[in-house]
Amino acid sequence: MTQSVVVQVGQCGNQIGCCFWDLALREHAAVNQVPARSHEPPRLSARVVGDGGSISKGKICSLKARAVLIDMEEGVVNEILQGPLRDVFDTKQLITDISGSGNNWAVGHRVFGSLYQDQVLEKLRKSAEHCDCLQCFFIIHSMGGGTGSGLGTFLLKMLEDEFPEVYRFVTSIYPSGEDDVITSPYNSILAMKELNEHADCVLPIDNQSLFDIISKIDLMVNSGKLGTTVKPKSLVTSSSGALKTRHQKPFDAMNNIVANLLLNLTSSARFEGSLNMDLNEISMNLVPFPQLHYLVSSLTPLYTLTDVNIPPRRLDQMFSDAFSKDHQLLRADPKHSLYLACALMVRGNVQISDLRRNIERLKPSLQFVSWNQEGWKTSLCSIPPVGHSHSLLALANNTCVKPTFMELKERFMRLYKKKAHLHHYLQVEGMEESCFTEAVSSLSALIQEYNQLDATKNMPVQDLPRLSIAM
Repeated sequence: MTQSVVVQVGQCGNQIGCCFWDLALREHAAVNQVPARSHEPPRLSARVVGDGGSISKGKICSLKARAVLIDMEEGVVNEILQGPLRDVFDTKQLITDISGSGNNWAVGHRVFGSLYQDQVLEKLRKSAEHCDCLQCFFIIHSMGGGTGSGLGTFLLKMLEDEFPEVYRFVTSIYPSGEDDVITSPYNSILAMKELNEHADCVLPIDNQSLFDIISKIDLMVNSGKLGTTVKPKSLVTSSSGALKTRHQKPFDAMNNIVANLLLNLTSSARFEGSLNMDLNEISMNLVPFPQLHYLVSSLTPLYTLTDVNIPPRRLDQMFSDAFSKDHQLLRADPKHSLYLACALMVRGNVQISDLRRNIERLKPSLQFVSWNQEGWKTSLCSIPPVGHSHSLLALANNTCVKPTFMELKERFMRLYKKKAHLHHYLQVEGMEESCFTEAVSSLSALIQEYNQLDATKNMPVQDLPRLSIAM
């Protein structure tokens, strides 16, 4: 069985990562109460036995997450160590500072990167040594802050140098236009250059898209439509999950959605299935060109725990939802853009014939590049999410990511033209204005690659001549 190491960087990365481990434990607790073959989480060192997902009541012994937690402030990591998951994380695998990166990519990347390089590498090696078949590093971080964007992308180059054969999957949370970090455009553009050069796959997720999804769910709940109700102590409406807090945090429900994405992404490595998909197959099949490794994700249902009592969707409707803009975790509409490839990761009681039928049904409404008309990759995991009969995660390599990058560039240029806040970066040793010009040039080149692909839209697909066999 293949294994992965989760690297949680910065406040956002650690909050999402902690939520992921919370949900994974609940999921395995629910599975293992069934008298069937034991399913052991690949990143946990013992079997989970529970009572339907309750961590506090279930019998959980000797569990340790295969994770490295990094933050240059102590707050979030300390909350985790005081919460119900405190025994899941190895305290020897934590790295914290007290000063923080001050929302400055240069401080996170140049200062703390150099300062903590040896410590981080030691903890990554220790995690890797406990793996029999290490396949992937999952990096979870945000793009707008200093630690997540700066130190998070510093780790990518370090992983590439130290573990060149191990895939690097990055879940990157992009700031919205109303972000309260004024320097987030600088941080995001500087981080993008590192993602372009050192990541194998990036799952860009937009804060605004997550907020819109939560708002729609709240509207459904408050209006009472479709018989929707929210269960008490739900992760949608409260923070009674992995973090010990006195008040609800506004990002808890948004983090829950991203954690559910990771839960579905890793399901094939954690459970059996008739058509499981290794993570290396995602990169191999969905990334035709090195830099075009940004995959747009959509999820249905959006909550895999039974937090929201929304009547279950019909199977065919679930596939349709995955391609609608309302279910994208990025503000994008892939149906009106060009697909390079698409992966469908299905969980639950679904047959291969159901997959094929829905692909054939949806294909006429989706436009694929002319040279990859059959660019589908599928997987089936037999274990559904808790409280649901089935779920679907769609990963699309699609040109619809381009507007997000263009908007980010525009926000960057508004600041950069005035040289606003630039001195905060240039006073960090090793930072020069060329770092900014090179970063924006890298992003411009990426946007141009998507432009060239979009220019091929609506071109007729030529039937390639078939080989004739002489008899």
